[in-house]
Amino acid sequence: MVELQADVLERLESYVAEFAAGFGYITRTRWAGVYLQGLFLDGERKSIDSLSHRVSVPGWHGDTEQALQLFVNQSMWDEQAVLQIYRRVMGEAFDDPDGIVVMGDTGFAKKGRHSVGVARQYSGTLGKTDNCQVAVSLHYASPRGDYPLALRLFLPESWTSQLERMQAARVPPQHQAPRTKNEIALDLLDQLHAEGLPYRAVVVDAGYGISVDFRRGLDDRGVTYVVGIAGNEAILTEQPTWSVKPELERRGRPPKRWYLPADAAPPVAVKRLAETLERTPFSWRQGSKRPLQAEFAWLRVWPAHRWGMGRAADDVPDPVAEARWLLVEWRSDGSIRYALSNLPATATLQQAVGLWKTRWQVEQGYQQLKEELGLDHFEGRSWPGFHHHAALCFLGYGFLALERARGTVTVVDDPAELDSPFANRHPLSPPASVTAD
Repeated sequence: MVELQADVLERLESYVAEFAAGFGYITRTRWAGVYLQGLFLDGERKSIDSLSHRVSVPGWHGDTEQALQLFVNQSMWDEQAVLQIYRRVMGEAFDDPDGIVVMGDTGFAKKGRHSVGVARQYSGTLGKTDNCQVAVSLHYASPRGDYPLALRLFLPESWTSQLERMQAARVPPQHQAPRTKNEIALDLLDQLHAEGLPYRAVVVDAGYGISVDFRRGLDDRGVTYVVGIAGNEAILTEQPTWSVKPELERRGRPPKRWYLPADAAPPVAVKRLAETLERTPFSWRQGSKRPLQAEFAWLRVWPAHRWGMGRAADDVPDPVAEARWLLVEWRSDGSIRYALSNLPATATLQQAVGLWKTRWQVEQGYQQLKEELGLDHFEGRSWPGFHHHAALCFLGYGFLALERARGTVTVVDDPAELDSPFANRHPLSPPASVTAD
């Protein structure tokens, strides 16, 4: 077993003390420190029963496992109050106007049907439809460092339609109403806006970006974004001119719909358009073994969602404001990715790819949260327990990020460059090598 050194324990104690107001009682703050020690210590499982046997609690002669179970699953502390302090603490070290907020979701494979939110549903993390929980997550990456921002469990219809089931899992009343993942993501973003998080853009995968309403939600909030799409979306490659059909004007009624002229070039599916585009090889970063590169296309387009049905009379088309950038990426493994962006008309391919590729940093972050800190090892069933555990894992990640900034933690940057980036190293081991990916 790897033991935490005395100076690390001292810094950890000071770090946990910053969240005392969120935990509410000094005993809760103490058990938070014990829990974080358990997350940091070696061990394949970071569930409460496993980590409780690895920690030592000076002066405590009771049942450590029972005490941690009560702290995580039954205690009434507000994880949102703790996370608000956490974001302030992390922000002092890492926030930057050039920061990027990456949205997505993460899945947790589960057996049975009693764990809150569990259902047979698709998980991008698992890459398939399976029995699992899915949580919406937001992560922050800046030139100064990165850290997870927020996470909230998604409840599928099989849960929101059964009030007794939600009450048994202690789902708070404000989270019992049906909410899509897109709506949850925007709610979490609004919370970050209220706290004044500085950032330059939002990057989102296709699971969210395919929704027109979600993209409009970002536009309504004045957010700059690069969002993945499926490739089936209809777009126009020339600036459109919308008009009222002449036969409707002659009827003497106020026009109700705007349509594309009959002689206008029809929309084309993104995938089909991509087949005709010129590819530009581009390397966005030097990896530890080789340059990371792919082929890209970057062109101005106009989304044409349900264009054949026309536009409502009060939805006056503004072709200049509605112009978007289309980013197409051809990867070395033969796969193709597509994204839409509302970056300014002067934006370059280099700027777009720089934003788009921020996602790898977040993928690494969640790999660390799961493989090192046991984010997916929680075995409780309740809503408070799940979110308490997730909040403590965030605090653990934050402490490691601060230790990394001090030069006391090994840095491995790009999981695509390594077969197992976190294998055989302890999160608080001395730095062996630092890459510049």
